[in-house]
Amino acid sequence: MPARDAGIVVEGLVREFKDVRAVDGIDLEISPGEIYGFLGPNGAGKSTTVHMLTTLLPPTAGRATVAGYDVVRDGARVRARIGAALQETALDPFLSGREHLRLQASLHGIRGAKRTTLQDDLLARVGLTQAADRKIRTYSGGMKRRLDLALALIHNPSMLFLDEPTTGLDPQSRAALWEEVGRLSRHEGVTVFLTTQYLEEADVLADRVGIIDHGHIVAEGTPTQLKAEIGRSTVEVVPESPEETPRLSALLTRFGVPTAGKPGATAVQLEGRDGLADVVRALDLEGLRTAEINLHSPSLDDVFLAKTGRTLEGADEEPA
Repeated sequence: MPARDAGIVVEGLVREFKDVRAVDGIDLEISPGEIYGFLGPNGAGKSTTVHMLTTLLPPTAGRATVAGYDVVRDGARVRARIGAALQETALDPFLSGREHLRLQASLHGIRGAKRTTLQDDLLARVGLTQAADRKIRTYSGGMKRRLDLALALIHNPSMLFLDEPTTGLDPQSRAALWEEVGRLSRHEGVTVFLTTQYLEEADVLADRVGIIDHGHIVAEGTPTQLKAEIGRSTVEVVPESPEETPRLSALLTRFGVPTAGKPGATAVQLEGRDGLADVVRALDLEGLRTAEINLHSPSLDDVFLAKTGRTLEGADEEPA
């Protein structure tokens, strides 16, 4: 299905808080229907950028258009076309999930049979059908995040902002949300702006990734492009006999530059067109017996570390 509306265009966007430039002149261009992953350490400017693009915070300088409308001059039109599931959920603990959806639909002028059908469809899509009539105070953190997504979709937006949407979700719920976000982009043409602390999530979902640090965009591209910038894959070999380590090291240096490996292993970063199969053939020809051979491809974690000098908070965590 073709993408709906325009995408996102950001030019020299700045946001200052007293003497701090939380966002310092960033430029972005996100195509309609694209899933854009926005990564950065805590305090890098991610949430501030989202708040400006969703009209919750006015820019200090620069301009941004969302779905073709200026976020300052056309705020109401922007809000009519976007859905947002931000970190700060505003759910009433004494209302049920269904009641929240009914209220949100009414605020958008959706009533009658259409509202009932839409509520049921969204509850099913986020896996809350069985819990629909329970009060929010009985919901887990993950259930609240899923309801927040349903609320963001109630008016069929062309643009969706998700600020760390899978925090607190169990692996099964996280996978279900990934599937739904991918479906929205592929089949409904929804543009998705996604911030996340899980690098795997950006790698799986995002068409392109931007990394922000100290208010600046320090890297941007597809996950494949960014990982390719860091370097080629690394081969790590543990010899069957430690006495063979010098001979193994000499052989592996024919295929690449020595790099750090785990204790007892010899590792090189591959160069040229050689791959793991070439290394295995050479080991066989030399009669070098191995206890273990591993191939490590560059990850977004490697990219993040190279670009910011830090690992991303939560990057190695599994949701509870």
